[in-house]
Amino acid sequence: MSAPIAHGGGITAAAAVFGGRPEEWLDLSTGINPCPVALPEIPARAWHRLPDRHLVDEARCAARDYYGCGEILPLPVPGTQSVIQLLPRLVARSRGVAVTDNRIAVVSPTYGEYARAFAAAGFAVDAVGDIAAIGAEHRLAVVVNPNNPDGRAWPAEVLIALHDRVKSQNGLLVVDEAFGDADPALSLAASAGELSNLVIFRSFGKFFGLAGLRLGFAIARGDILERFEEWLGPWSVSGPALSLADSLLRQDVSAIRRRINERSAGLHSVLTGAGLRIAGGTALFTLVADEKAGDIYTHLCRHHILVRKFDYAPDWLRFGLTPDPAADRRLDEALQRF
Repeated sequence: MSAPIAHGGGITAAAAVFGGRPEEWLDLSTGINPCPVALPEIPARAWHRLPDRHLVDEARCAARDYYGCGEILPLPVPGTQSVIQLLPRLVARSRGVAVTDNRIAVVSPTYGEYARAFAAAGFAVDAVGDIAAIGAEHRLAVVVNPNNPDGRAWPAEVLIALHDRVKSQNGLLVVDEAFGDADPALSLAASAGELSNLVIFRSFGKFFGLAGLRLGFAIARGDILERFEEWLGPWSVSGPALSLADSLLRQDVSAIRRRINERSAGLHSVLTGAGLRIAGGTALFTLVADEKAGDIYTHLCRHHILVRKFDYAPDWLRFGLTPDPAADRRLDEALQRF
């Protein structure tokens, strides 16, 4: 079994090393909106009963309208991580050939769980630097758009052309749009009904600041969604999560985008003011490149501020958004002392 991948959000582990109570730390190690939306009322029956079908249907209709995916009803899933684990089964079943005869392309560096899931299932995984390197030998290709952690983004028309090329080779294209809510123009959702060999994953918790809800959506043709639903089993998404999705996806989210952009501008001001070089990012996080990244990481931990470091890129640090100007000042003061 491969070693677990280090993700952001490990405040408890950091506090065990550098001290302080976890709630005293400033967690900038994730790409989650630090200003969670106000929660609408959740009906008592959503807590009391198993998730009735009407809750699922209402959430799917709300997601269809929010993502603009036409006749496709997105499938609610208990976090997109749950369906990443199912992709090897999807490839093996759709191809009907031995796993060892399938190669997978993952545009990298990116979210590490894709390569890990396929490697654990016995697939050969090629980490390719660009979509141009995806070849006829690849049965499935993964593109995270915009990409985590460098923020690279591909226009929709480029990914549509990639889909058509992958489809001509009887392959599947997976596009992870976990950070796509802040820039809807990048999304392939509007074209999903016409792209039969496409699977889109959307995160719910990152944009709305509700990662603990563990909710996401898969957008694909009906038979693929039916397989995911079958493999996940009954009641995979809780009633309260479905209720919140139905409510929040029907609201005007422009104020959320504005607040995220304000927080992103505040973070950029602090980082550039500290003399750090911005190497990429999205509205929800910023990537910094610095030869002293490891020392900066440790220095910030000593000030009880956690950012994301990368074992494969020791000169990189990823900074998530701060929740308010006071947190901007706290980060700025810590960086100025470095």
